[in-house]
Amino acid sequence: MTTRLIAERGFRGLSMQDVADGCGLTVPGLLHHVGSKNGLLVAVLEHRDAEDARTLAAELGHPDDLTGVDLRRMCSALVRRNASQPEIVRLFAVLEAESLAPSHPAHDYFAARQDRIVAVFTDLAKDVTDTPGSLARQITAMMDGLQIQWLRSPGTTDLVREWEAAARALFAGPPA
Repeated sequence: MTTRLIAERGFRGLSMQDVADGCGLTVPGLLHHVGSKNGLLVAVLEHRDAEDARTLAAELGHPDDLTGVDLRRMCSALVRRNASQPEIVRLFAVLEAESLAPSHPAHDYFAARQDRIVAVFTDLAKDVTDTPGSLARQITAMMDGLQIQWLRSPGTTDLVREWEAAARALFAGPPA
C-alpha cells in the first residue's frame, strides 16, 4: 500500500497520515516502527528489494540465494519481472535519479544498492569474461537505460525484446 502511495504521489506528496490509516495505526505508532518519513521510504525500498530477490531466486530454482545462477539467465528473468511491474520500475527510476543529490533521504540506500547489484553481477560474471566488473557495470547501465526508454514509450518499446537483443551483444565477448 505504501509503495502504491509513493508511486502515485511521489515521496514529497506522501502523507504519513494516509500510510498510518492504511496500516491501521496512528501516526505516532507508524513512527515507532519506521522512525521518520525518510525511514519509511528506505523501509519500503528495502522491502521491495527483498521481495524481488525472493521471487527471482525462486523462479530461477535457487530459493536460498542467487549464488551460482547463470548470469544471462538471471538478467533475463529480472527484466521479465520488471516488465511485469512498470509502476515499481518507474518508482525506483524516479527515486534513483532524485537520490543523486546527497541530501536526498534515499541517497545512501541507492548508492549501496548499486554497489550490491554490481557486486552480485561481477561475481556471476567471473565465469563469463576476464573483465567481470566491467561487464557487470555494462549490464546495469544497459538495463537501467532500456527501462527508462520503455517507461517513456511503453507502446513502442518492448523491454524484454530489447534486453534480449542487448544481451546477445553484451555476452558475445570482445570483437574479433
